Amino acid sequence: MNSIHAIIFAAIAACGNAMFALGQKNSVDVQNGILFVGMSAIVAAILAFLFAPMIDTFDVVNTLKGNWKSILLSGVGLFLTYIGFNLLYSRYGVSYYILYAVLSIITTTIIVGIFWLKEPVNIYQKIAIALAIVSVIMFSIGQSKA
Repeated sequence: MNSIHAIIFAAIAACGNAMFALGQKNSVDVQNGILFVGMSAIVAAILAFLFAPMIDTFDVVNTLKGNWKSILLSGVGLFLTYIGFNLLYSRYGVSYYILYAVLSIITTTIIVGIFWLKEPVNIYQKIAIALAIVSVIMFSIGQSKA
């Protein structure tokens, strides 16, 4: 059952990412991409605060008190993600998502997951990571030939 839940959660994130990519790509005509990013972040924050009470206890003070460093780290990370996506999608297009995806595999799965957090990885996952890296090389070659 855990695999099913993981697939469902990944699908939710993937749908959200597709919506986010489309919105960012449609911001090409916006004069200030960072302002656009900030406004979309406000929408995301409002939705998060509206849905938070439905998930679990809504204790802002204790959540902030016990997790302010992680909240700050995550907030800066989300900001960098928003800015990176805005620049990537508005200037190069959504098809360049593959570059982000594979670089995320390297930064998140390998650096954070495997090296930093010491999460276990089996041979199949290692092969998948290698193939993902090969896909970026193939994509880059394909882009240079187009």
